[in-house]
Amino acid sequence: QVQLVESGGGLVQAGSSLRLSCAASGGTFSNYNMGWFRQAPGKEREFVASITGNGGWTLYGDSVKGRFTISRDNAKKTVYLQMNGLKPEDTAVYYCAASGRGVVAARDFGSWGQGSQVTVSS
Repeated sequence: QVQLVESGGGLVQAGSSLRLSCAASGGTFSNYNMGWFRQAPGKEREFVASITGNGGWTLYGDSVKGRFTISRDNAKKTVYLQMNGLKPEDTAVYYCAASGRGVVAARDFGSWGQGSQVTVSS
């Protein structure tokens, strides 16, 4: 098992940037594909980005391509989400998750953080 804790969210203006961090403990971190998902009030959870265990491959949801970058530091057991050019529609609770299997489907991610609120003002 791996435990995940997100940090770095906040209230920002449209067009600005934030970097989210997700610190892991337990398990063997490099064995996990890591992902970021988000959920706005009244909406279903949405895939944002994922990265393979060794950081060699990344995948992004269409709504964030070209704006967000996922990365990881296995020595620090941390995964990051750099968010640039933020838009009001990016407002959501952002969750990091760990998968021993897939890289995009929420059902493949067995461990989840408790979320970090990102609010983008218009």
